[in-house]
Amino acid sequence: MKDQILEKATEMFLTLGFKSVTMDDIASEMGISKKTIYQHFSNKDSLIKATTSNLFERISCGIDEIILANKNPIEELFAIKDFVVQNLKDENTSPIYQLQKYYPRIHKALTIKQFDKMGNCVVDNLEKGIALGLFRSEINKDLISRFYFAGMTSIKDAEIFDPKKFSPREVQLNYLEYHLRGICTAKGIEILNKLITK
Repeated sequence: MKDQILEKATEMFLTLGFKSVTMDDIASEMGISKKTIYQHFSNKDSLIKATTSNLFERISCGIDEIILANKNPIEELFAIKDFVVQNLKDENTSPIYQLQKYYPRIHKALTIKQFDKMGNCVVDNLEKGIALGLFRSEINKDLISRFYFAGMTSIKDAEIFDPKKFSPREVQLNYLEYHLRGICTAKGIEILNKLITK
């Protein structure tokens, strides 16, 4: 039952937002009593912590699988972007913004975990791209990985990127293109242009 609650809560939080969804909403959607949820999660904060941790692990495992597929580093970034967008379901709402605004401690802990994971992945991706002649060899890998992470975090801010005005998928795609055009060699740009045209 705990796993079922976790799955339903994750789905509802991502669709409607962390603040908007109540424990009553989750119980009602599942056809169970609120008491049943409290047997597994002491309060809404503990449920949110569990859902964000669960989601982080799911996305991390998916990213690891994409990296193991050994695509070229430009295709790899596009595949990761598509996978993350698909798992976050944030086409019309901004659950990450609600998490940051109403549950700042949980958001901060999650951001630290994301940076540890993403920082290493991006540096590995950059090294692979340099070795293949797709990324410029003189770039500062550590700095670029931080630029990339800071940008990926910022584009989730609904006050700057209002989802009613800018589709999150469009924002993600444009940000990825922006990042790659800054680091690609002519050979890399050629691959990037083909992927964008597709």
